[in-house]
Amino acid sequence: MPMKLLKSENRDELKIERVQYVKRYSLVLDKNLCKGCGICELVCPREAIVTLKRSKSSEQEKAEQPSIDISEEECDYCGICDAICPFGAIKTKVDGTHVVPVYVTESFPQIIHDIQIDTTKCEVGCSDCEKACPLNIIKTRRVSPLERAREKLRARKDPNANLRPLVEVQLDSCPGCGLCAIKCPQEAINTRKIFAGTISVNRNKCPQGCRDCLDVCPFPGALYLGEDGKIYTNESVCTYCGVCKVVCPVEDALDLKRTHIRHTPVRSGAWNKALEKLTSTKDLAKELQTKSLAKTRESVQRRFSSLKPQKDV
Repeated sequence: MPMKLLKSENRDELKIERVQYVKRYSLVLDKNLCKGCGICELVCPREAIVTLKRSKSSEQEKAEQPSIDISEEECDYCGICDAICPFGAIKTKVDGTHVVPVYVTESFPQIIHDIQIDTTKCEVGCSDCEKACPLNIIKTRRVSPLERAREKLRARKDPNANLRPLVEVQLDSCPGCGLCAIKCPQEAINTRKIFAGTISVNRNKCPQGCRDCLDVCPFPGALYLGEDGKIYTNESVCTYCGVCKVVCPVEDALDLKRTHIRHTPVRSGAWNKALEKLTSTKDLAKELQTKSLAKTRESVQRRFSSLKPQKDV
């Protein structure tokens, strides 16, 4: 039994804690990173997370991004929410150290945040990617061409010296929208999305004048207003996070389907349950079939390898 269950909240973070005799478990939500997409609520096995939709005082008022609340009584600090959050907004800690228990037990995969930057192509002083990032997770280092030349000279003289990167990314908060790559004048950036899927708007069901999904979408251009005054989608930058679906006042006006999640290998029933909730039973079956075929292929390859004649020494 825990000695204490604690909960605190301010403008920037929500924190819950379970204090035991020998360990202190905590879960911290960074409100600045959280977009209220509800993915953590979907996968939480204890139903300890609730997504809160903020009501508007009038139709003319802009919709606000949803927020989440976490129960200090129901949470068991498994770390699944930490592992799955595409924005890196939730962190589980043990005695103040960031630890994801489901990684330790190898019962949940790591989702793959993939952004590659070839800084050799970067122009000194360019900050287009930083300006383009809607999540403010890209930082460019501003140096003069002379300073950069001096750094390169030092690096040539000292083989152990590394050039300081011109661009740094908070990788675990990047869902791969690709806006930085689109804006990069040197084509130095490549990104891949965590989620694959589809999204469409049933404009016949959209309430007249409603812009709620457009107001909360974290990625400029993923949803846009057409000349006819209706909402359209641009899937090239949509990450399928689902915050638009959370705030949509009409259930079937937005159709969002996730079909695949990029992740490291895993063998776990916990992951299968989460995958089914985030995608569908059909997509879960596809992944399981793919895994089964891969295992069969490996087995056959090992068998044929063992049957190869050994060369005489």
